[in-house]
Amino acid sequence: MTDRILIVEDEQPIVDLLRLVLEREGFSDITEATTVAAALASVSVGAPALIVLDVMLPDGDGFALAGQLRRVTSAPILFLTARSGDLDKLTGFGVGGDDYVTKPFNPLEVVARIKAHLRRAGAVVTSEVRAAETHDWGVFRLCEAEGVLEVLGRDVAIPAREFQLLAFLCRHPGHVFSKRQLYRQVWGEDALGESDDNTVQVHIHRLREKIEPKPGQPLYLITMRGLGYKLVPPEAGDRA
Repeated sequence: MTDRILIVEDEQPIVDLLRLVLEREGFSDITEATTVAAALASVSVGAPALIVLDVMLPDGDGFALAGQLRRVTSAPILFLTARSGDLDKLTGFGVGGDDYVTKPFNPLEVVARIKAHLRRAGAVVTSEVRAAETHDWGVFRLCEAEGVLEVLGRDVAIPAREFQLLAFLCRHPGHVFSKRQLYRQVWGEDALGESDDNTVQVHIHRLREKIEPKPGQPLYLITMRGLGYKLVPPEAGDRA
């Protein structure tokens, strides 16, 4: 496989284990970084296809690093950390993470998740041409075939999972979807509880920050109290 994986982790045994399992699964382009500074330097040279990111690093915090990375890359970020609290997980998703795995971990599960994220990210960028591959909402424009989000005419970096969520809603304008339905459609599995519901809510919040003129008073990505969310068609949004 040619997808480059960046592992940001200061515990060398964990890095060695992940590298061993990834190489056995066919990944050959694996980059290591043990500090925040090294991770930023690596990404500045060339964006990886996916980032495995620890939270507790010698020179900084992985959550803060994820926020910095999101300014320059939309590559999926998989947090791999000993911090297992619900607040930590929500923070991870809130700063741009796409997945969250706690230590101790099963390396085969981590590699399976990496493959799944790469498949989904690739599906966003290289999906077959659809009848309505470009969705123009006036304020924002989403091009599925190119994997591009434009807001007020300017390209906006967007993580793969947020892109998939927005694309799904754009394909079904005006339809109301519950959190559970969105999780099933976008994450590809059934929501198991409040944590997964909160994951959807965090991603909705992040999308509003990108596409809404006033995120606190959304015109397009609307909450239907007690029901879920819907993306209002552009004509209706423009009239609101």
